[in-house]
Amino acid sequence: MPLPTRDAQTNLVNEHYAVIYTPSKRRARFPDNCVTVYANDLEAIEAADEAKHLYAARVVGPSRSSEGFMLYYLAHWLT
Repeated sequence: MPLPTRDAQTNLVNEHYAVIYTPSKRRARFPDNCVTVYANDLEAIEAADEAKHLYAARVVGPSRSSEGFMLYYLAHWLT
């Protein structure tokens, strides 16, 4: 699944470091209520907790889906 296109002149879609709540790392997009954005990669890695299904990642978003949901797209897992 391709990542949403970033527009350098706006702040609509950006890359972020985040922790994602997900039972499985197989998905490529996540609703905004499952994503917590952090200021940097170290904070995200520190907040991750695999036992609680919280994984550090770099994400792109938020972007509105065709169904009207705000989504973040996985760029890559940090842990």
